[in-house]
Amino acid sequence: MNTEDSQTLEDLAVRTYFIRGRNALLARADFGSLYVDYYLHQGQYGYHHAPKFDGMLKESLAALTLHCASRPWNEAWAWTIHFHDPLLNLFVTGDNRRGIVVGQMFTDNVKADGRNLFCADLVRERSDSRRSTIEFTASDPFTIVEQYYAQSEQRPARYFRYGPEEFIMISAQPGCDLAWFHELDDEGVRTLDDAETLSLLEQRSYRWGCGCSQERMFSILGPIMQTDPAGLFGEEDLIRVSCPRCGALHTVTREAIEAYVAKSKDV
Repeated sequence: MNTEDSQTLEDLAVRTYFIRGRNALLARADFGSLYVDYYLHQGQYGYHHAPKFDGMLKESLAALTLHCASRPWNEAWAWTIHFHDPLLNLFVTGDNRRGIVVGQMFTDNVKADGRNLFCADLVRERSDSRRSTIEFTASDPFTIVEQYYAQSEQRPARYFRYGPEEFIMISAQPGCDLAWFHELDDEGVRTLDDAETLSLLEQRSYRWGCGCSQERMFSILGPIMQTDPAGLFGEEDLIRVSCPRCGALHTVTREAIEAYVAKSKDV
């Protein structure tokens, strides 16, 4: 695609284009740099996901990022993809205001309810949050998100693999040429530059980031410390807490959380 300019941002660059005459929005990015950070993060905290699930989480991160880039600047999204067989939860979240995306997977203590569920949570600045939940039948994240668009967004979207780590999302806009949209295939996507007129709308920058911190862990554990300190620490003087958003491990000492609780009472 000749519309790709030289990347000038250090972080992951996502470009969106309007496809003139078709009334469709195209979002695209090469996720190589984000995936490097994803693996560095795992190495830093000493954990690795099972290979058969690792690709699913990476595709979920790509799907969410392209979705976020096609949405207004004041939105943050969180998706939970629950599979009943194998029993697995994928969680990915992205914040347009901060330009961050992050994700995690869970295979332990996942509730089995016999259904595949996709939950999308939207938080919009100065507005109420919104949750949409659908059941899905697909097995790969891109197709699952396409089913979500069809059922909850009331407009279709399609994902295409342009390269090993480069993906494209095309979403229908009002007045979209739906016959053209549904007939698009991999070859058609690769020749869009020659066949269609693409107008660059904007470029957004994203990076792997969670925002979890010791202070945030204290705010979660503080109420537990006040009601059940023995249940929290047992006979230990410190515990290690895993962030549910990114898997980062935080060491919390009994002395530090006691000081935090005492300070909170004084405020």
